[in-house]
Amino acid sequence: MGKSVNQALQHYIEAEILPRYDNFDKAHRRDHVDMVIRQSFQLAEKLDVDADMVYATAAYHDTGLCEGREHHHEASARIVRADQHLRRWFTEAQISVIADAAEDHRASSGHEPRTIYGRIVAEADRCIEPMTIIQRTIQFGLDHYPELDREEHFQRMMSHLHEKYGREGYLKLWFSDSPNAIRLEELRKMMDNTLLLRQIFDKLMGD
Repeated sequence: MGKSVNQALQHYIEAEILPRYDNFDKAHRRDHVDMVIRQSFQLAEKLDVDADMVYATAAYHDTGLCEGREHHHEASARIVRADQHLRRWFTEAQISVIADAAEDHRASSGHEPRTIYGRIVAEADRCIEPMTIIQRTIQFGLDHYPELDREEHFQRMMSHLHEKYGREGYLKLWFSDSPNAIRLEELRKMMDNTLLLRQIFDKLMGD
């Protein structure tokens, strides 16, 4: 990065912004935002970007969950623009970039992030770990579609995996050499093997 994050900015975010994640759903609590911050800096190491903007974008990216999940990316952008404290460290133009990046981070947004900061946080927000993704997909189905039988749960899992993570899926990664890109290809190879996925499904579902 070439320089560290402004200490006053870091203190403000740690005291006033990161605690907001304690009240979100289990997939978006403090450990999630800590991961996104950490992965953002890992991606930024090779890039000519501003460390403070990388940090702020990662810290604010999911703050809009306080208004619900469906439009949280838009709410996050509004929260960035409304935070007067950020004007101690950033120009209006920089705040606009941070807000746009927060808005662009969502996997299903349907368009490429507008700036390098948006691409960084969008990539950092992904945790591509094949077995964890499969397990969470199954659990989501069990939680939200209890009326499905075992075979229907398997088909729902397959459909979701291909819709999101398949080669034509809506999830996009923006750095071809990132750890996520390597793990995504691993997941796709598993998805090509229906027999293997059936075995994993049966093991995770149990009797």
